[in-house]
Amino acid sequence: MLVKWIRCGVVDRPGFDHGQRGWAALREQPGFRGQGGGWSRSQPGVAHLFAFWDGQRSYDAFMAGPHDGIAAAQAETFEMLAVRLFEHRLDVKVGFEPLFSDADLLRVALCKVRPDRAEHFTLMQQRVWNPAMAGSPGMLRGVFGQGTGSDFLVLSLWDSATERGKYRETAVTRLSERAELDADVLSVAGDVVDVVEAWTV
Repeated sequence: MLVKWIRCGVVDRPGFDHGQRGWAALREQPGFRGQGGGWSRSQPGVAHLFAFWDGQRSYDAFMAGPHDGIAAAQAETFEMLAVRLFEHRLDVKVGFEPLFSDADLLRVALCKVRPDRAEHFTLMQQRVWNPAMAGSPGMLRGVFGQGTGSDFLVLSLWDSATERGKYRETAVTRLSERAELDADVLSVAGDVVDVVEAWTV
């Protein structure tokens, strides 16, 4: 499965929101699995979107075909667009499906990992981070993916900000030490996203 992360700096929120609803046309595309997203909690005017495809071939066919026609509706609504692609490596909780309708909050983290530590980082995700997140009340599902080189994506879906806050307060420092996070990563950048239900495809 291919995961596409789109980050937009939006200058016309109503126009962007209206244009985003036009992406419902994705449902007709071969290989499309689902899409959802919302507004950043920490950065006003920043929108995050996550799209899921069966693989590179179906994604490339969409980009070469209908993509530009759908995207035209939002052309003047943002000033910055950053896209990253990741290959699915692990589920966070068993049986990940790209469903957003029951999620209130998304947490996304981009981890730049030391190349010689990528294997260890993946192992710790599997043995330390995933079980801890999966056991947290309110954590619905998530996905761990690898991008170019040793860039990794961790995306988790939560049913409320309150539950995610409890996990963060009680677990993150302890888990970071256990997983030797500081030895593995060069940097971790992330955001918390309020889901906009109308953007879910």
